[in-house]
Amino acid sequence: MNPTLAALYVYPVKSCAALAPPSAQVEARGLADDRRWLVVDTAGKFVTGRLYARMPLIRATPLAHGLRLEAPGMPAIEIAVPTSTASRRRVEIWRSQVDAAQADAAAGDWISRFLGTELHLVHMDDIAHRGVNPEFGRPGDEVSFADGYPQLLISSAALDALNQRLSAPVSMLRFRPNFVVDGTLPHAEDGWKRIRIGSVEFDLVKPCTRCIFTTVDPERGERNADGEPLKALTTYRRTPDGVTFGQNLIPRGSGVLHVGDTVEVLA
Repeated sequence: MNPTLAALYVYPVKSCAALAPPSAQVEARGLADDRRWLVVDTAGKFVTGRLYARMPLIRATPLAHGLRLEAPGMPAIEIAVPTSTASRRRVEIWRSQVDAAQADAAAGDWISRFLGTELHLVHMDDIAHRGVNPEFGRPGDEVSFADGYPQLLISSAALDALNQRLSAPVSMLRFRPNFVVDGTLPHAEDGWKRIRIGSVEFDLVKPCTRCIFTTVDPERGERNADGEPLKALTTYRRTPDGVTFGQNLIPRGSGVLHVGDTVEVLA
């Protein structure tokens, strides 16, 4: 029996709250609405929940022509997608430089008040481009403001195996996947090279290395003082490249995925 797609997640603003739609459009850069917005500091460098643990408490909901932001203790605010004439800002995310569109200053002010430091919001529009690491992708492969690749997949069994090692189980959202797959052995995805979900094929190109962000509880917006689950992962998931959990994907087509779709392992 083939595995199935148990959950879909998108994160409209990088490091902010997850949305769990019943279906999602696969695009070249990732799922539609996934990490097309980014919070940056005054120098244009990206900021994430690694530094600001309260970021997952910000809920960003895509609207027809913009974004609605909500957070505890804050009035909701709606931000328009920057127009083609909007100011642009050169931003840095990992080793990439991206020419992004500057969102309305009200968005940056709102985020700054919530997180307590001066920040700005930018948008990845059709003009902005960011390639994947050519060592793992093909010429022309692109990615959103995700860490490095268009999608991330984790098996439910991998999380179950981790939680058996923890005194307090954690949710899958500690690891911010796009795809959660049921019906496999723990970490079966480590051996996959190519899959089809619904009608769309994907290359699995690289294990996902893990950092301190996994220790942030997305429901509380606080870091676990005991260092879990990263501490437990280091005991059995350490590799020469770091602690890994989940696999990065690059789509080789487009289409709409639905929760419940069959996941077919092609290679």
